[in-house]
Amino acid sequence: MARVELKLPKMGESVAEATITAWLKEVGDTIEADETVLEVATDKVDSEVPCDIDGVLVEKFFEIDQVAQVGDVLAIIETDDDDDVTLATKEETVATDSEETATAASEIEQNIASIQETVTIPQEDFSSSDRFYSPLVKNIAKEENISLDELENVHGTGKEGRVTKNDILAYVEQRKTQPQKPAQTTTIKTSSKPVAPVSVSGEDEIIEMDRMRKMISHHMTQSVQTSVHVQSFVEVDVTNIVKWRAKNKDAFYKKEGEKLTFTPIFMEAVAKALRDYPMMNISVDGDKIIKKKNINLGMAAALPSGNLIVPVIKNADQLNLVGMAKQVNDLAARARDNKLKPDEVKDGTYTVTNVGSFGSITGTPIINQPQVGILALGAIRKLPAVIETPDGDFIGIRQKMILSHSYDHRVVDGALGGMFVKRVADYLEAFDSNREI
Repeated sequence: MARVELKLPKMGESVAEATITAWLKEVGDTIEADETVLEVATDKVDSEVPCDIDGVLVEKFFEIDQVAQVGDVLAIIETDDDDDVTLATKEETVATDSEETATAASEIEQNIASIQETVTIPQEDFSSSDRFYSPLVKNIAKEENISLDELENVHGTGKEGRVTKNDILAYVEQRKTQPQKPAQTTTIKTSSKPVAPVSVSGEDEIIEMDRMRKMISHHMTQSVQTSVHVQSFVEVDVTNIVKWRAKNKDAFYKKEGEKLTFTPIFMEAVAKALRDYPMMNISVDGDKIIKKKNINLGMAAALPSGNLIVPVIKNADQLNLVGMAKQVNDLAARARDNKLKPDEVKDGTYTVTNVGSFGSITGTPIINQPQVGILALGAIRKLPAVIETPDGDFIGIRQKMILSHSYDHRVVDGALGGMFVKRVADYLEAFDSNREI
């Protein structure tokens, strides 16, 4: 019999951890090759973790709602194979975690005697916070009777401002040398976070945010705090596109088996403009600008729950209209069915969102970090417009829309931001109404 370790796979370049949301197999259950063992959630997408061999689940190392790092051993699968699989063992991971925890515990014990309060403070449940805290940080905070209010104000030096073990221990040291304010020593959980008022008549309703909404809230707040948002607006005449699509959509579906929406046409124009202005296809890392080699277009898609997710069309500038349409339709459909893979929501370099699908004339979207730009497509409307001809100008009815470009003014100046969105408009207005499908 061989024991094989089931590890948390890499979920994307910027994803280092995942939360266990469900175990589909329990200890003692038989597993067939490619069968899903558990479900996990990252800050980008929910995913399944399958097992690629036949066997029996004999040990689990994580419970539901616990956070695992990429590469952590999640479970042990016992197979009939006589050859052991040589992998990093869970015992090594546990030993490392145990050593770190033991070191932290030793430091905590040295500090407890000097900071122990005469007033007993209820231990906090930090799950109500939108900020991520590792289990180790939470345990230290609970041991030290640190309230959620205090923990929220601890400066984090980790990735995305996360509080590390050293941060919390440094705060403990600082805390014992400074007199505590009475309000802090008597803080209870109900005061750690404002609670929405409830009317006496019972007309108001308190709705707990779901996990995805909490993550969206965190990312949107982080983006506004990180990037200096500036917008440029351009009105574009898409009459030729509207007429061409109306004439060809049925033939396109008959030939390609795909619906022809406006989105792939617009995405094609954005990809061309990014190729013309590569300094819009960048990200920022501290004081460094990372110029991306590939043009990977994010496509904001609405979910049935009302939340949003951004699947990514890889190498969008290399696709023709047919390829773009197939990618758009496939990703949008699987986004609605919650069947996107982790690889399909990572590595985006620029994002497009269609606010016009909800009837909005325009919008000022928030940048999808770590990108530096996002384009909002407004609703297409019939408007009176001045039409120039060799015989003079006249008023006619044209199909028009507004493009709204939000960009990061730290690295994108108004000239570049404006020229980019104008180039997108130029490509759309130059669309060939005689184009073959």
